[in-house]
Amino acid sequence: MPKPRNQQICIAETPYYHLVSRCVRRAFLCGCSETYNFEHRRDWILDRLTTLTQMFAIDIAAFALMSNHYHLVVRVDTAKAASWSAKEITDRWQMLFHLPVLVERYLSGHSSGEAENKVTETIIENWRARLCNISWFMRCLNEHIARLANFEDNCTGRFWEGRFKSQALLDIKAVLTGMVYVDLNPIRAQIAETPEASDYTSIQQRLGKAMHCAFHGELLPFAGNSHQDNAQQHIPYSLIDYIELVDWTGRQIREDKRGAIHAVEPSILARLGISQDCWVQNCQQLETIFHQVIGPLSSLKQFCQKLGQRWLHGQTACRRSFG
Repeated sequence: MPKPRNQQICIAETPYYHLVSRCVRRAFLCGCSETYNFEHRRDWILDRLTTLTQMFAIDIAAFALMSNHYHLVVRVDTAKAASWSAKEITDRWQMLFHLPVLVERYLSGHSSGEAENKVTETIIENWRARLCNISWFMRCLNEHIARLANFEDNCTGRFWEGRFKSQALLDIKAVLTGMVYVDLNPIRAQIAETPEASDYTSIQQRLGKAMHCAFHGELLPFAGNSHQDNAQQHIPYSLIDYIELVDWTGRQIREDKRGAIHAVEPSILARLGISQDCWVQNCQQLETIFHQVIGPLSSLKQFCQKLGQRWLHGQTACRRSFG
């Protein structure tokens, strides 16, 4: 039986999550068949992601849009949401939803009294919580795309599988594992030969090689130095290191490039304390090897306690990969 989302996501333990949403019956999301071309649907998703990142306190660290599913690595910024004023929250909320009359009167200073103000403030605080909620983010993304696709296909019913998959990324090692896994999806699927040729991925956008439609929002940047003052708002590693890591990993999982593989382990893996073999296996089979949580065993147990659970799947994989 599927677990409730509040038993899978704990923002207090980690703000980073790997999310996957697949089409029902593995129908075409964005690909091409002999009779249809759905490539334009990728632009729907990127446009929607651009809107949602402007609206929500959720950043995109990595994305890959495949033919029947998509991957995201996101970071939830609860501190950012907590700093918003009532006006900022309502401005963001009305990007997608109509404001109730109560809220409009409150903002214009024409509310009828203290009781009405308290009700309105409760509504706004509820919106604040939703604007840093992964389930609401995915709902606003998937429902919109499903409506567009069903209208285009002249049909009704489910377009997505019932639930999106989420995996908690408990430390920077897990975050980089998830990001590399996402960025290399087209190469693993033999759709592209190199990261820069992987259309509709975050790695192509970070390389400045997006030739088609690109995500117009701002990807979560790399800090390059974990001691910087703004490191909490960045991925605490160098972009150059990350690009080298993606390229090196891509060579390991390409069977036709064995002759070009360097025998030297990348310096970033040595700094992270991850074995070369484990890294390559994780970046090939992230969704199979791991379950709900990705990270060191000590962090997994703490995450488990926060959720009020005694045990989680995947402890062996976490111990082997992250210690």
